[in-house]
Amino acid sequence: MTAETDTPRAAGSCCSSTGSCDDGAADVQVGVTTVYEVKGMTCGHCEGAVSEEISGIEGVSSVKAEAATGRVTVASAAPLTEDAVRAAVDEAGYELVGLA
Repeated sequence: MTAETDTPRAAGSCCSSTGSCDDGAADVQVGVTTVYEVKGMTCGHCEGAVSEEISGIEGVSSVKAEAATGRVTVASAAPLTEDAVRAAVDEAGYELVGLA
């Protein structure tokens, strides 16, 4: 047995057996968040068009496009290929610059 499993938690304590104040569950990330730079977005309609196309990529769980900054934040189950994102942005009528 390791020291981690041999050291009991104190009754009523919020600390784990390793001395941290959490059990590590919050450290587990589900998916990937990536920020891209997209050229040509100027308004809410642009944001919607880009978001809709990127949302159609398999594994994408959320998209937030911001015309003011030209940034698009994408949450997905796994990293996306740049080609897939580029194709979606092109389909919407805009230009993928790359990672922001």
